[in-house]
Amino acid sequence: MVTTESPEVLRPLLKAAIQTEAKALGHGIQRTKQRLLAFEKQFGMASDEFERRYVAAEIAESLDFIEWLGEIKMLRVLNEQKQALDGTRVK
Repeated sequence: MVTTESPEVLRPLLKAAIQTEAKALGHGIQRTKQRLLAFEKQFGMASDEFERRYVAAEIAESLDFIEWLGEIKMLRVLNEQKQALDGTRVK
């Protein structure tokens, strides 16, 4: 909850900030998806398959695989944040 003595001034600022952050998150999601596609092409498997095999220790650890797993986790975080903002309403 946000309180202020000037809600009519703050309301449009909050709406603009939320829209700007949602847009930035959308761009981050797209960049992360592009990175995931590059890993998928490079290693010939989908990210979900890679994650399953990596977590099960079926794949040896490497810097590329650590980075790939990081991108998978980042996509989840970005999607969660975007979803939270998309559900935000300023009254």
